[in-house]
Amino acid sequence: MCCTHDAGATSTLVGVSQPSPQHLPGAAPPRRRLSSQARRRELLDAALQEFGNRGYYLTQMEHVAATAGVSKALLYQHFASKEELFAAVTEHVAEGFMRRLPEVLGTAGDALGAWRGVVALLCDLVTERPESWALVARHLDNPELGAPLRTLREQIYEVLAKVLASYYAPKQETGAQEAGAQGDAAPSDEEVLTRARLLIPLLVGALHGLMSWWLEHPEMPRAVVEERAVDFGWLGLDRIRQGERLPLVK
Repeated sequence: MCCTHDAGATSTLVGVSQPSPQHLPGAAPPRRRLSSQARRRELLDAALQEFGNRGYYLTQMEHVAATAGVSKALLYQHFASKEELFAAVTEHVAEGFMRRLPEVLGTAGDALGAWRGVVALLCDLVTERPESWALVARHLDNPELGAPLRTLREQIYEVLAKVLASYYAPKQETGAQEAGAQGDAAPSDEEVLTRARLLIPLLVGALHGLMSWWLEHPEMPRAVVEERAVDFGWLGLDRIRQGERLPLVK
């Protein structure tokens, strides 16, 4: 005997369980419940990926929401605009770098160690989070968007200049003797710092160009990149620190 059921009726057969909504075909996966702070970090990571890959102008809020796996409405709950989101991302990148820099310099031991540490830190940034470097490379010199990144650059310049100036100190006794023989006064601490401030943009600018090139040529082994960067910066720097100068062209 055949039984008929209304197509719209709910099955009450014993032992037959109804599929839960999350297991139905095409159902969206349940969203993880995160703390506000954890969700913000997740959104910043997604935004960093999008801004690094697409650039600011081509990135839309829906791109970030899709990468983070959330709705655009939820994204707007944390960041009121794309401008606010980009500012938060650049601040996130800056804080991450500045948090690691003191440890690198604090364990360096000498000027060469400090230079090696800075080169290694930048290589870490490119290999661990290439989107971070892409964001810096894309937007650093943008007059409308790059202000936070340029602030970071100035902070790094000043930290490195003071480190470099401190390593000039052991040379001062010899420098004073040479200056006395020539009738000139030895440079003051402020003059040494000023000279260091002139050298640091040259060194960091060269590193910036190299890291951007390496990002586009990942087949180049990291060990080779680090070795060339350290040699280029240090050999020239050490000759300058020892007082070697080229004659001025008149």
